[in-house]
Amino acid sequence: MSKKGYWMAMIDVRDPEIYKQYIEANAVAFAKYGAKFAVRAGRHENPEGQTGNRHVLVEFESYGKAVECYHSPEYRHASQFRLAASTGHFVIVEGA
Repeated sequence: MSKKGYWMAMIDVRDPEIYKQYIEANAVAFAKYGAKFAVRAGRHENPEGQTGNRHVLVEFESYGKAVECYHSPEYRHASQFRLAASTGHFVIVEGA
C-alpha cells in the first residue's frame, strides 16, 4: 500500500480577483486526481512569525498522484493564476 501524498502551501495573496480564477481552474485538476482538502484557508494563528494569509493542505491517495497532479496540463494552466496573484511556499510531501 502506498503512502498518501500532500500538497502543503502557505500563500500571501496579493490579488484576490486573479486568485479566484486559480481556485476555479484548479478544480479541474483536483477532480481528475482525487484531491481532498484537509485545510483550505480558514482561521489561523502565527505563533512563530508570518506564514502567509492563506494556508492549504491537500490530500491525494498517493505521493505519485500528488506529483502527477502538480505536473499535469490541467494544473499547469491553473498555476499561472496562482503565480500571478500570490507568493508563498509550496511543497509536495509523502505522508502516513
